[in-house]
Amino acid sequence: MLSPFQAVILGLLQGVTELFPISSLGHSILLPGLFGWQISANAANVVEFLVATHFATALVLFFLYWNDWMRIIRGIFRSLVAREVREDDAYAKLGWLLVIGTIPAGIVGLVLKDQVTAIFTSPRSAAFFLILNGILLFAAEFLRRRGRRRKEVAGATDAAGAGADARLAKLTWWQGTKIGFMQILALLPGISRTGSTMTGGLWTDLSHEDALRFAFLLATPIIGAAALLELPGLLAAGGAILQDAVLGAVAAGIAAYFSAKFLVRYFKTNTLIPFAVYCAAIGIIGLLIIR
Repeated sequence: MLSPFQAVILGLLQGVTELFPISSLGHSILLPGLFGWQISANAANVVEFLVATHFATALVLFFLYWNDWMRIIRGIFRSLVAREVREDDAYAKLGWLLVIGTIPAGIVGLVLKDQVTAIFTSPRSAAFFLILNGILLFAAEFLRRRGRRRKEVAGATDAAGAGADARLAKLTWWQGTKIGFMQILALLPGISRTGSTMTGGLWTDLSHEDALRFAFLLATPIIGAAALLELPGLLAAGGAILQDAVLGAVAAGIAAYFSAKFLVRYFKTNTLIPFAVYCAAIGIIGLLIIR
């Protein structure tokens, strides 16, 4: 069983690492191993605990972007009534981009999540994939900068004056699908959902700020839906498991709120490079320490 202290620490850890591009699952597996905590990622109480913390994170994201989600939902209904997605209806287009982007990871997650979890949920595998996550973030920055230089040479300029959601709605259907496929990588413990999705966004030439926004919007339904599917099991468990889960969920929600606020400000002017360095470093440390 988790102690109350462990529940709070793991909840705070999940709330931060789920939104930062550094992998919540990887840290949830690796850090207990570094601390010497005898916690199995496959234990029933830990699985139920992670369900609760993910649900709390999804709720925080949903309410942080409440106004956007209301516009997106209305836009989807408008398109259903009209039986078309009008080019001038940015929120209808953005809504369907999010639907399309959710499908690849949703299908793969339902089919393969248990197999992936059974194979890779060890501290050493988490450390290895954290290193790969760092390499992925480095690659995203390198390729984006090279692409930006090509555009500048060609004399192309970014659209100015458009709102963030209007810019996101300019993504093509294929670009939205490719970003959605990047989310599949997050099934591996150590590969970040935010990082992989932002990487897809940067490769479609979104700014860091817009790529983060799209990543948060895209993460909300898939994290929330996955948690909702497991909530009945959590409620049925009851007792100390439920108490630990509630404690961890509250901690995760608080951490997620401040993490999201920080990241929105951070990516106005900064890049993924510090997170890439961090992931590579902690992954290497994990491989050296954990046997």
